[in-house]
Amino acid sequence: MPLTSPPPKRRTLTLRDVSEASGVSEMTVSRVLRNRGEVSAATRARVLQAAKALGYVPNRIAGGLASQRVNLVGVIIPSLSNMVFPEVLRGISDELEDTGLQPVVGVTNYLPEREDRVIYEMLSWRPSGLIVAGIEHSDAARAMLANAGVPVVEIMDVDGTPVDSMVGISHLRAGREMAKAILAAGYRRIAFLGTQMPNDHRARKRMQGFEAALAEAGLELADREFYSGGSALLKGREMTEAVLKRSPDLDFIYYSNDMIGGGGLLWCLERGIDVPGQLGLAGFNGVELLDGLPCRLATMDACRIEIGRGAAEIVAGKAGDAPGITIELTPRLDLGDTVRKTA
Repeated sequence: MPLTSPPPKRRTLTLRDVSEASGVSEMTVSRVLRNRGEVSAATRARVLQAAKALGYVPNRIAGGLASQRVNLVGVIIPSLSNMVFPEVLRGISDELEDTGLQPVVGVTNYLPEREDRVIYEMLSWRPSGLIVAGIEHSDAARAMLANAGVPVVEIMDVDGTPVDSMVGISHLRAGREMAKAILAAGYRRIAFLGTQMPNDHRARKRMQGFEAALAEAGLELADREFYSGGSALLKGREMTEAVLKRSPDLDFIYYSNDMIGGGGLLWCLERGIDVPGQLGLAGFNGVELLDGLPCRLATMDACRIEIGRGAAEIVAGKAGDAPGITIELTPRLDLGDTVRKTA
């Protein structure tokens, strides 16, 4: 649905904007940004600070093409090893197939400073649009996105205020819905296990929504285990072993994603733990890779392909010309075989 107060019409920043903000000539600004010619250190610092504050990104398209856009759509994601994002890319690619636009991918590794660099490099080639995972960015990144002069779509999340448009799900609501299902099944001693914490803002929001629903029932997390690295079956096994050694009376573990949840499930089955009777388990994302496990892990589909398609539609102008479009999708909860069935 359109935002009630759509952003103003997009305008790309120019050298003149940086010149006026820094108090030096456009020629001097150009020298600084191209790292050419003699410029004092103080002037260079003043120009670079002004450019950063404005969100100005120089145009790398040479000569006669300088006023044009290339037929590329920048897609900035945190990881390629995470099974979620290749499916998002598939949705984007499928939707752009007949538009003449081509996606080009940049990876941030969940690091804000790397995201700043990737956004800067992407925008310097003057793409026709930008699709960025997440809505949490540094001030510098938000300034660049706000002044990109092209459609910008933030994806995967709708719990916040976008720079322009956004397509995703509410992770706060997803966490709450999972907690309600777990509580309805009678579980009370519950732990949360997460990877890429705290930089995975979407996992953090799911945990917040989950904890809020527990609090409404008079409960709190009995334990938690975080890991700053990526998701893998092996890491799920290790984290599950660690938390159960520390809190052997747990009756449920909620994982930030299916990969570590799948590892935890395998570890429990190998040790003869009764799942879901003695210990219930749930993940998030609904990845097909785990379909071959001995039993189906409870999970929630993150609408990955639909998110990719929706973002591509906005960038390609298929969703209308007005900026400020929000598309919220509803994930489907699947309790699988790892949550006790209720009557």
